[in-house]
Amino acid sequence: MRVDSNLLNSLYTGRLQNLRQRAESSGISKSGSVEVLRARLIRQQVLAELDLSWEGIQSMSHKEMRDVLKVFGIKSSGSHKERRQRLWLHLSYDSRRMTIENLAEMNRDDLHEMCKKLELDLTGNRTVLMGRVAGVLTSQMNGWGRIKRSLRRNGLQTSPFQESEPEVKVEGETTPEIAIDEFHAVPAEALLEDASDSLLMGLDNQPSHVQGDILTIHARVGDLERMVGTILRGHGGSWGDSERDLLLRLADRRGWPIHEQFVKHRVLMVATNIAEVKGAEMASGGENNPLVEDTGAAIDRIRSKLSSLDSNGE
Repeated sequence: MRVDSNLLNSLYTGRLQNLRQRAESSGISKSGSVEVLRARLIRQQVLAELDLSWEGIQSMSHKEMRDVLKVFGIKSSGSHKERRQRLWLHLSYDSRRMTIENLAEMNRDDLHEMCKKLELDLTGNRTVLMGRVAGVLTSQMNGWGRIKRSLRRNGLQTSPFQESEPEVKVEGETTPEIAIDEFHAVPAEALLEDASDSLLMGLDNQPSHVQGDILTIHARVGDLERMVGTILRGHGGSWGDSERDLLLRLADRRGWPIHEQFVKHRVLMVATNIAEVKGAEMASGGENNPLVEDTGAAIDRIRSKLSSLDSNGE
């Protein structure tokens, strides 16, 4: 791919006022934040020959998609679908406004359209659709909306196509090594499905900021299951007050939004359901803890799902 490096460099380092003047002189809308305006200018001046509509994005090859993302100065690694999602988000939204918390203000039709453009399942009610979009926003966090800091400060030092960009890591976050076999080898499919359903129960009745917090955690339900399994293996299969406290500390260290009482209650409830289904020994305080609901219904649902999985595998 050939680009005008001098023009691209000036767009990377240009301040808002300069970018607005450039846009006005070229007949391009000068509204929006500096990052939105920068993306618009790159699209219409640097990559003017490319079809960057949603349909055009769908037709790009894996390599071409990587090169286009590099021109925009954002994360370029990931699967083909992840790259398509990231590019469409970068061209369509302001990352400061398109947040998980703001999804709670969108109606079902808008969420349905977002799911369509993000290539997600279109079935389900508003809360389910919201959860799917939140999952993408979480997985794509820090990957779009703003060019890399080094480009803003120093501009284009080398060709953007020389080497692959490393994955974006959240500072201070570490992922513990997890053994291949889960505690008591309970199939993850059933646990994840039930945990997802349990997290979202009654969410429509909560304030928008609480909905946003739950949706953030819902997008990481797989991490929640692995954290529970890790704690069980490290504590001899016991699940009680100390294990729940440890879970909350680990979640807080990872930046999970668990400060609201409803959110903390729901996370502990789901985590305890997971622990019990995995065969944990419920330590003193586990069943009578006011933060934990009766798990019988959850276990019945999971057993039903396990039976369904076994039947489908025959």
